[in-house]
Amino acid sequence: MPPGTLHRTRVVWDEDFVRYDFGPGHPLAPVRIALTARLCRDLGLFRHVDVVDAPVADDALLRTVHTAGLVAAVRAASLDVRADVGHGVGTVDTPAFPGMHDSAARVFAGSVALARAIAADEVRHAVNFAGGLHHASADAASGFCVYNDCAGAIRALLDAGVERVVYVDTDVHHGDGTESVFWDDPRVTTISLHESGRTLFPGTGYPTDVGGPGAEGTAVNVALPAGTGDAGWLRALHAVARPVVREVRPQVLVTQHGCDTHVLDPLAHLRVSVDGQRAAAALLHDLAHEVTRGRWLALGGGGYELVDVVPRAWAHLVGIAAHQPVDPTTAVPPEWLEHVVQLTGQPGPRRMTDGVEATFQPWEAGYDPADPVDQAILATRKAVFPLLGLDPWFD
Repeated sequence: MPPGTLHRTRVVWDEDFVRYDFGPGHPLAPVRIALTARLCRDLGLFRHVDVVDAPVADDALLRTVHTAGLVAAVRAASLDVRADVGHGVGTVDTPAFPGMHDSAARVFAGSVALARAIAADEVRHAVNFAGGLHHASADAASGFCVYNDCAGAIRALLDAGVERVVYVDTDVHHGDGTESVFWDDPRVTTISLHESGRTLFPGTGYPTDVGGPGAEGTAVNVALPAGTGDAGWLRALHAVARPVVREVRPQVLVTQHGCDTHVLDPLAHLRVSVDGQRAAAALLHDLAHEVTRGRWLALGGGGYELVDVVPRAWAHLVGIAAHQPVDPTTAVPPEWLEHVVQLTGQPGPRRMTDGVEATFQPWEAGYDPADPVDQAILATRKAVFPLLGLDPWFD
């Protein structure tokens, strides 16, 4: 390792990640991560991190999380997209495509490699914005997610001797797959902040879902009402994730940064801004420094406004992880805007901000019993905090 690189932030980016492609018209278009990588380059962020590529995970690595049946089904569908292989493969949400196995296994391996580097103390911060595929369960693909790299990274940390991991999922959809993998494991606390399952896929993630026998209190779910904006979303993250992380005191913090919470996202109903998403990333980064000595793995996730939102949100994430935060008022590089027009035929955003001051009132300032967001926060705190030895009203 060259001098001065110890503990530099590591980002996994491989041009082959764009092969994770469900085809024309599918919401999870790979252009979103290609534009993110290009924006990081054009902003100069990749000069401040170590960029590494990713191999294809072998079956033994995939089976640390997934069943042999799922892996075999994905391999079969990769060769014959019309085959009826089951295991959630070949649905409208998660259709089969040629090379599905290799492309999904590469994303999985990328997140695992970063987790192992953190466990080995080679790096403190690491980012895989192509990852965050949190819906896949042990035995089934689901919700655009073939293999669950979030769970793979957490499993790698545990296998490396890490005793406590907290996973915070800020995607608009409940992080059901990752939660299910570790439902009975008291070493892993999963926190999911999402739009309520009453109005959004996958229809799960309620406050009373708190973990399996012997692991009660290790599943934490905040089910927010449709229409929640920056102030409520950030208040919920601050009121639930921060005290839980401080109480559990994990050795590594793993976070998922799906940016489909944005007001422009076509698949959901929250009203968060890029500025709010940037504030959430900064909050979680600071929490990692406070609690885990900075051992932080940040992953991507959902996000279906492909040009205006995803690249800016995750460029901010990379900047924060690199300790080179991008000022929200920064003009988007003109070369990136030209590339966007050439690639997509549409104009890109002009600045790294939505022009919003993403502020919130902390829980400690008081609770409004008539406010739906406060009702959601309190439901979670009442369900989980006593199991962790915390007071639902004051901690």
